[in-house]
This record gives sequence, structure tokens and C-alpha cells, in this order.
Amino acid sequence: MINRSEPSLIKQWLGNPPKDLLSGLVVAFAMIPEAIAFSGIAGVDPQVGLFGAFCLSVTIAIVGGRMGMITSATGSTALLMTGLVATGNAVGEGLGLAYLMAAGLLTGLLQILWGYLRLAYQMRFVPQGVLSGFVNALALLIFQAQLPQLGLNLHYGEAVVSDHATQILPTGGQIPLVWGLVILGLVIIYGLPRLTRLLPSQLVAIIVLTIISIGFGFDIPTVKDLGHLPTGLPSFTLPFGSLADGKVPFNLETFGLVLPTALAVSLVGLIETFLTQDIVDDLTDTTSNKNVEARGQGIANVVSSLFGGMAGCALVGQSVMNTENGGRSRLSTLFSGVSLLLMILVGRVWLEQIPMAALVAVMIAIAVSTADIRGLRQLKKIPRSDTAVMLMTFAVTMLTTPHNLALGVLAGVALAGILFSRKVAKVIRVSVIQVNPDELRYEVSGQLFFVSKVYFLQGFDIHKHPAKVTIDMSRAHIWDQSGVAALDQVIRKLRLGGSEVEVVGLNKESLDLFERIGGNQEPAHI
Repeated sequence: MINRSEPSLIKQWLGNPPKDLLSGLVVAFAMIPEAIAFSGIAGVDPQVGLFGAFCLSVTIAIVGGRMGMITSATGSTALLMTGLVATGNAVGEGLGLAYLMAAGLLTGLLQILWGYLRLAYQMRFVPQGVLSGFVNALALLIFQAQLPQLGLNLHYGEAVVSDHATQILPTGGQIPLVWGLVILGLVIIYGLPRLTRLLPSQLVAIIVLTIISIGFGFDIPTVKDLGHLPTGLPSFTLPFGSLADGKVPFNLETFGLVLPTALAVSLVGLIETFLTQDIVDDLTDTTSNKNVEARGQGIANVVSSLFGGMAGCALVGQSVMNTENGGRSRLSTLFSGVSLLLMILVGRVWLEQIPMAALVAVMIAIAVSTADIRGLRQLKKIPRSDTAVMLMTFAVTMLTTPHNLALGVLAGVALAGILFSRKVAKVIRVSVIQVNPDELRYEVSGQLFFVSKVYFLQGFDIHKHPAKVTIDMSRAHIWDQSGVAALDQVIRKLRLGGSEVEVVGLNKESLDLFERIGGNQEPAHI
């Protein structure tokens, strides 16, 4: 039985403190490597992702609509930021981060707006094929982002390799060592849960690979090569100001530059958040308000951007981990963020020595878990229309430059709407009954609207003109102007041929629509 009542404020925070605190601590361990890795994907220092994870977790614990759900920097949002960061750095050194913070602020404001506009209700109309294509494209993009760290340099030209990329990408004899560590990391990630689940396998893999790398003195890229880790608490700062000060101007040009990224991040972030929310609702046998969560995500992204953190959304893996470990209240989410920051400040020296190969192994595992493997296995069983929608979402996402998950979702939804309309259009039926030599009766059943109009017209023989024609619409419904025009066209042509036409059985809504927006025939005959 689903519990639809809202828990008291005390229960929201202190439902089970021991389990919530322990679960929050475990989740914090799992959030650190991902936040660092996602910073690398976006092209910013690790501290941007880590500050984001802290600010997002703490804020969403207070204003979120789903207790126990974990929000942090994510791969889906980080992938959308890469182009903006690169563009900003091209304008001026270090400006990519300022533009990213401005985009984060706008992302948060848009999500607050989507919450008040009840965008969550519209998400009910996103078909499964679109969601499958979305997560599969996301999984592939996350995997592709790891290829440079494996020595498969697909994203850098020779000029870049000789400059900055060589500092963070393996070269020459480093590549076999990196491959070996990545394979070992994947073995630990997938093998350890078969033995015990007391510790997160991803965390164990990072610790083991770091010890091996330090112990054998491997000269391979580490987290330190990515950039700076936090040395203190995040501080309040606005991204707007003078370009000379490393900030961006507050004008329409900046707005136009960050709007596409902010719009994409706001929509993709909410899609992944709502998916995660549904999963946690199901696991806890409770319900939560998606519109409140949308506004909460917006507030959290605004706060994160004001304190130097990147925008993000809910994390599926960590949210499930938190729930399964007993973290059900807001306290678990809050403590995960607080624990994360404390561990960073205390263990910064050790975090800097984590080999990038360990993070690559973690990200590959995340990519695999993100993909809709079950859906791919059932491709032969699901309807072709669903497969087409999934492939459309996937293809548009992968073929756009830069890769645009939001555009892929929109293309998938559009195709799903077209395919559904075609199916519904064929439902309409027109049967012909010869009442007597001088009278024909057409019986219409189904939905008459812009798509079914063609099939409706094909059901009438407008070249046959008996003395009387009766059109029975008692089992039909007219939905739009196209439906009105189609019925009006049939009546007009039959009357021009000399037939007396009578339409019977129109329900009140259809009759009102016919008389209001275009029926040229006299109402008395309808």
C-alpha cells in the first residue's frame, strides 16, 4: 500500500539517525571519484565538481521534494557543459569557468520556472523508447569521454597534445600501465560484490589502484594533473564583472552564449532527476512531488553556482545506494554532502595521488550501469515503433555537435507523437449500408482529427448520389478543425451531387465544435 501522507518535519530529518548518518558517509565515499571525474569531462578543476557535490547535496536536503535522494555533479549535465567551457576559454584564459557559473545560475532559474509551470506533469508523456535512447546515448558519451585516458586520443589534435593534454593523458609506455590498472579496477568493481557488499566496490577499486600506483612508483596521470582540489570552504562569488578580472559581463551577449547550455542542462537534469525519483519512490513504496523537486533542483543549482560549484542533478546509483543502506530521510542527504567536504579537506594529499586509471574504471562501470541493457536485449520483442523512437533519440544525440541530449529527447518525443498519431488515425472506420435503392447510410466510428482525416474521407463515395444520405456519427468524436473541415467537405460534395444529407448522432462537444469553427451546413440538418 502506497503511503501518500507527508511525513512530519521531525520524521523527515530524524527518521532513523544512525542509519541515515552511516548511509550518508558511505555515499560520500562514492560521490568523490565521480565528482572529480565529471569535472574532467566538463573541462574544469576537480574542486568545481566537488564544491558542486557539496552545495547540491546540502541544499537539496533542505528544499528537495524527495527525501533520501542524492544530488550531485553528473555525467549527463557535465557532457553538456564541455562546449561552453571550451568556448569561454577561447574568449579568454579561465573564462570558461565564469561562463559555466553563469550558465548554472540560469539553469537553476529555468528549473524553478519549470517547477512552477508543472513540467513534471508533461514528463508523463515521454515514452519509454525516448528514455531508453536517452540513457543509452548518455552511457556511450560517458564511455567516449574516457577514451583519451586510455591512450585513444580522439578528442585532441596534435597541437593540443603537445601543450596541455600531455599533462593529463597517458603517452608511450604509460598506456599499457593504464590499461592494466583499468582492467584490474573493473575486475574489483564487478567481482567484489559477489564476495561482500560491506564497502562500495568502486571505492575499494580506487584505494587498491592508488596503493599499487604509489607502491610501484608508476609515472601515470593522477587527479593532481587535472587541476586544483579544494583547500578550504567554498566562498560566495558572482560570475559577472570585468573580463580582466576573470568574470563575464552581465549583458545580452553573455545571456545568448549561456542560454543553449542552460536550457539543455535544465531539461536533461530534470529528466534524470524524475527518473531517479520514480526509482526511489518505488523502492520506498512512497510518493513524492516532482514539481517541488524541480524547484528544489533549481534552487540547489543556483546556490552551487554562487559558491563555485557546477550544476548537477539527481544521481541514480548513489540514490539507490543510499536507500538500500537505510538512508531514507533528509539527514542522509545532508550528511553525504558534509562528509564529502570534510573528507576532501582532510584527505586532499591522498586524493591528489589517485591515478586517473582508477577514475576511468569507475566511469566505465557507470556507463555500463547507465545503459538500458534490458531494453537492448528485448529489441526483437518490442514494437518497431518503440525501436524507431529509441534509435532516433540515440542518433540525434550522437550526431549533433556538440552532443545534445535535450535535442535528442525532443526528436524522440516528436517521432513518438507522429507514430502514435498514425496508429490512432487507422482506428477510424466508415461502414456503408444500402438502406434501399434511394438511401445510403454511412456509420462512422473512431476519432476524427487532423491525422485520421484522410482515412475518413476515403470511406465515402462522393461520386455516388442517392436521393438521401445519412451519416451516423454516434460512435465518433470530432477533435479539431481538420475533423470539422473533413465532415463539412463530405456534406458539401454530396449535396452538390443532389443528395439530401442528414448527420445524426453527433455528441454535444463535436456538435458545438462543428457549429463554432467552420461548419458551412445548416445546423438544422446536423
